[in-house]
Amino acid sequence: MRPVRWGILSTAHINRQVIPPAQASEKCDLIAVASRDAGRAEEYALEWGIERSYGSYEALLEDPDVEAVYISLPNSMHCEWSIRSVEAGKHVLCEKPMSPRAAEVEEAFDAADRAGRLLMEAFMWRFNPQARKLTELVEGGAIGRLRVIRAAFGFTLHDSENVRLRPEIEGGALLDVGCYCVSGSRLLGGEPIRAEGVEIVGPTGVDVLFSGAMLFEDGVMGHFDCGFLMPPRDELEVIGEEGSLFLDDPWHAHEPVIEVRRDGGTERVETERANSYGLELDNLSEAIRGEAEPLLGRADAVGNARAIELLYASARA
Repeated sequence: MRPVRWGILSTAHINRQVIPPAQASEKCDLIAVASRDAGRAEEYALEWGIERSYGSYEALLEDPDVEAVYISLPNSMHCEWSIRSVEAGKHVLCEKPMSPRAAEVEEAFDAADRAGRLLMEAFMWRFNPQARKLTELVEGGAIGRLRVIRAAFGFTLHDSENVRLRPEIEGGALLDVGCYCVSGSRLLGGEPIRAEGVEIVGPTGVDVLFSGAMLFEDGVMGHFDCGFLMPPRDELEVIGEEGSLFLDDPWHAHEPVIEVRRDGGTERVETERANSYGLELDNLSEAIRGEAEPLLGRADAVGNARAIELLYASARA
């Protein structure tokens, strides 16, 4: 297919995960990057071999050659610039989380619908073959009736100036890493009918530890913890009446293995290694060209925001 011409809004650190697979893909042509500083944008473009640089986000959106943008701006700017981008005629891959408020996410998708453009929240882990195999095992009855979903994601944040700790741009553990736990729980349990959370707030005013519990239909319970005050850990365990599935690396899938645990022992189910960031770019590019359906859309993005909104409301009540 004809490659989709992409631009990037911001020079955020996460771009280091996205640029290499974009440049390696036959379905993407990364042609532009924007920063609020023209010098920074030019330097960044030279560093990464990107053709065009812009000293403002607006300037990139005015480039008629750019068809789609990846938004890696701070959390507080995700919905605003998603709306501005689709209104400028661009398709959008917006880094997670789009917002902790479901109404804002709805507004962004409404704008995309009016503009006739595609909008996707960038939960890259959902595109990995490991996630697909996980859902196949659960739906195929590998562990019997689903009962409990347990998730975790955390690490130690040593830099007190890190953007994750800034309340004015909506930092915090739940939005940075806990959103993956919510996403994983919802993938298997559906939309929560009840959610409760507790948090520990750090000196800057954002949650540095967060624990949540969710109740789903059909008697399925989910619980998770996330934070910036612990050794690196990321896990997803799915427990049924006849066994359990354990993923030691669910969100990045560097070593994609699912352990199927039953009374008779443990079976290791390995899936192919794949770059999740590249897969999400390819999926949206194919959808833009009419050759595929977007894996993630309005329902998933709004559902995740609504669950996060409920968890925060409970923790702060």
